[in-house]
Amino acid sequence: MNLTNISPSGLRQAATIKEKIEELQSELEQMLGSGGDGVGNGRVAPPSDERKKKRTMSRAARAKIAAAQRARWAKLKARK
Repeated sequence: MNLTNISPSGLRQAATIKEKIEELQSELEQMLGSGGDGVGNGRVAPPSDERKKKRTMSRAARAKIAAAQRARWAKLKARK
């Protein structure tokens, strides 16, 4: 978008629209209970407890995955 070709009334209208958008974004953040992530990209940050949650896998699950991978490698090597 080229701002040099816009008339003064068009610029005023664009500024008014931008102000309305910013008001609506802040209203939405208040409704969702989020202060935003500070970047201003319109995304709402997840609650802090969800962000810090780390997925863990049981030893049994890791062993199953490792065994399956070893079986895949053995099958591949057997073909050669």
